[in-house]
Amino acid sequence: MAQCLRGKGGAAAATVGDAFRKAALWRRAASASYHHTIQAVPRETAGPRAAARERRNGNVPAVLLSLAGSGPGEGVAHRKLLTTDRKQLGEMLKQSPYFLSTPVRLQVRAGERSTAVVHSGTVLPIKVQTDESTGNILNLVMVEADEGTMLKVNLPVVFKGEDVCPGLKKGGFLQKIRTSLVYLCPAEHIPPKIEVDLTNLDIGDRVLMRDIPVHPSLKLLSKNETMPVCKVLSSKPAE
Repeated sequence: MAQCLRGKGGAAAATVGDAFRKAALWRRAASASYHHTIQAVPRETAGPRAAARERRNGNVPAVLLSLAGSGPGEGVAHRKLLTTDRKQLGEMLKQSPYFLSTPVRLQVRAGERSTAVVHSGTVLPIKVQTDESTGNILNLVMVEADEGTMLKVNLPVVFKGEDVCPGLKKGGFLQKIRTSLVYLCPAEHIPPKIEVDLTNLDIGDRVLMRDIPVHPSLKLLSKNETMPVCKVLSSKPAE
């Protein structure tokens, strides 16, 4: 009997353990969804007063732009007014340092207390306005980023390999000339950042815009692709 009871207890413990593991997985999945899907509801009224009212309620006025076509240079065909949650956007900005160059999911519900989804899709946040004194998010602008859509994206430049760069190890100075570059990108191939590898640079070396390896579908939008992104100088220039 005792052996039978121990067996049941072990099964019960396993069942409880499985439940906790499933709950933990669900929480992680929900957290990932929370940080990768912007939740929004339609907004009917535009203008400064309506926007101020939304902010007082803890929300952020947002605009979703739809392009007239999938090709480059297409104008805006439609603007959809939305309301998003300030707390959620703040969390997403903390989680993603490259928020303005990372496509995310958008889910629009019929209303604040509704579970009915009236629109969903992939979008690219292109502008976030914040209050300089409080840091609160004031406005958000997004553009639809469906597969095949060509978008002009201002991509941040990140320099890697400074700790092993031969020129810097000799006491040289890294002059960072460009902190971002504009590319024409298919929505499905937008990189969050452009990485510049400094691993093999010596004093006097430079990296040109055209030298940076990117996905073949990306097109650099620059009148002069031979402009340097950075240089390794022998010493820091006099200010």
